[in-house]
Amino acid sequence: MSKDAVFTMKLEPELRAEFMAEAEVAHRPASQILRDLMREFVQRQREARAYDDFLRGKVADAREQIRAGNYASADEVEARFAARRAELLAKAGLAGA
Repeated sequence: MSKDAVFTMKLEPELRAEFMAEAEVAHRPASQILRDLMREFVQRQREARAYDDFLRGKVADAREQIRAGNYASADEVEARFAARRAELLAKAGLAGA
């Protein structure tokens, strides 16, 4: 990938000095570290956006199911899982535990 673009930024002299010192200790050019940080930031933003889109879709699906009456009450869910727990405990020989 071509590296023709120039990025100029203002920062505190102390931060620059500390960053440059750490880059030197890591034996890496400061520009390479900044490119890596930018790539990581871009990737995190894309992943966060994808997750937000996924979550919005799940919420929209759930709301549509509620509107259509396709849901179970909390009592129905609890009764279903109580029966399932009892079944599994019986299979394990732990009925009544």
